[in-house]
Amino acid sequence: MNWLTRIRKSLPFRSKRETPDNLWTKCPNCSEMLFTRDYEANLSVCTRCGHHGRIGAEERLALLLDDGYQVLATPEVREDPLKFRDSKRYTDRLKQARAKSDANDAFTVAAGAIDGRPAVVGVQDFSFMGGSMGMAVGAAFVAGAQRAIDDRSAYIVVTAAGGARMQEGILSLMQMPKATVMTRRLAEVGLPYIVLLTDPTTGGVTASYAMLGDIHIAEPGALIGFAGQRVIQDTIREQLPEGFQRAEYLHKHGMVDMVVERKDLRATLASLLDYLTPQKAA
Repeated sequence: MNWLTRIRKSLPFRSKRETPDNLWTKCPNCSEMLFTRDYEANLSVCTRCGHHGRIGAEERLALLLDDGYQVLATPEVREDPLKFRDSKRYTDRLKQARAKSDANDAFTVAAGAIDGRPAVVGVQDFSFMGGSMGMAVGAAFVAGAQRAIDDRSAYIVVTAAGGARMQEGILSLMQMPKATVMTRRLAEVGLPYIVLLTDPTTGGVTASYAMLGDIHIAEPGALIGFAGQRVIQDTIREQLPEGFQRAEYLHKHGMVDMVVERKDLRATLASLLDYLTPQKAA
């Protein structure tokens, strides 16, 4: 043992202090390093650039609904009807997604109130297989719409999806007309259907219930579109304008009614419900 080793071993070094792995959060937009605690306290919005980060269904429901809301049971559907397998079996992918989430699939519905106004809220969670629309999502959407009809309350849907679930093939695409029919039923009984578009809302979801609302609200900077920007550019062989498919661009061109910051969503929805919800006779 040399002299340097002897000296080093004789010194009272303390063990390395352990720190949580999630102490910091890096903003995906401006790369600012934020204290995770402060970031979450600010509703997962960057305090430097205002970037609205993605949040899960549980956080979204707590943000929009008053305390005491009821999460509805997820309708049962046949799983893996096509016995699909790519690099993994579809059933294994579902198990993985459920292990990381409290939800059974990508769409969660809850009945409650928004500042005292009755509402049914459906939330699509992008963290569950990219929020992809399959049979379970379609069934949950329909169940939420029916609950709104039964309760004579508004139906508010928060979208976040990469499109249809490829593992279910044509069965996933059949959810588009299925959900569209329910939006028409809401209209027939005079109940408002409000869509909150969050980042990202794309594919078959955009081509169906995401764009059939009576009012469309978007969070700042949300990506909203059907096909990807590169696909469109290669098809039309033209350069698309800056900010194409972002919430602010769509608002400017009339596809979105308003862009609302996350902290103002509850108050905005409450005001809209005052205007749109049928008043019960005294």
